[in-house]
Amino acid sequence: MFHLTRISSNAKAGPMPVSTSSADTCPPLCGMFDLCYGKKGPLLWHWKKVTAGLRGFTWPDFVAAIRKLPRGQLWRHNQAGDLPGKGAFIDPIALDQLVSANKGKRGFTYSHKPVLDNEHATSNAGAIHASNKMGFTINLSADTRSMADRLSTLGIGPVVCVQDVGSGKVTRTPAGRKIVQCPNQWNKNIQCVTCQLCYKADRDYIIGFEEH
Repeated sequence: MFHLTRISSNAKAGPMPVSTSSADTCPPLCGMFDLCYGKKGPLLWHWKKVTAGLRGFTWPDFVAAIRKLPRGQLWRHNQAGDLPGKGAFIDPIALDQLVSANKGKRGFTYSHKPVLDNEHATSNAGAIHASNKMGFTINLSADTRSMADRLSTLGIGPVVCVQDVGSGKVTRTPAGRKIVQCPNQWNKNIQCVTCQLCYKADRDYIIGFEEH
C-alpha cells in the first residue's frame, strides 16, 4: 500500500505533499534497516497502518493521485519506505508509471535499493538513471562516506550519505568529494519545501545527514 499526505505536518519536510510506502519495499540489507527514523514515534504508527493495508492506496490509485498534483508541485516520495518493488528489487514498470505521473511536477526521493554488489544492481541502476533523466529525482543513499564515493562513480543520480554527529556543515569523502550537511540539521527553520537541495539531480556535491 502507498499513502499520500497532501499537506505534511512533518517539521522537517514542511507543508508539502509526502508519501509513505509499505515496509516490504525496503531492502533488508539496508544499513539503516534497524535504525531508520521511520521506525520511531508517530511516523512508525502511521507506517505500520500503511503496511497493514489500513491506510493508503493500491499502486494504480497512488499513481493517479500523483498525476493530479498541481503542475510544478514539489513533493517528497517516501518519508518511509522505498521505491516500488519488494525488498532489493525495483519494479521498473511501476517506477516508470510514477515517473510518468510526475511529469510537470517536482518529485524527489531517496533509495537504499542496491545498485552495487547485488543480483538486482544492474537493473536497479538503469531504472534509477532513467528516472533522474526524466525529472523524478532519486537520491542514492549511502551509509558511509566511502560508500558515497562508490555510488558517485556510477553517475546515475545524486548521492546522500549518513555522517557522524558533529561532522560540520562542509566535509569531504575519502576521495575528496564535497559533502554539504542538510541545512535543516543546523537551522530548523529551513525545511525541505524551501531548501530543495535534494530535488537537484545535477548537483555536484553530496548531501550529508547526521544520524538521527
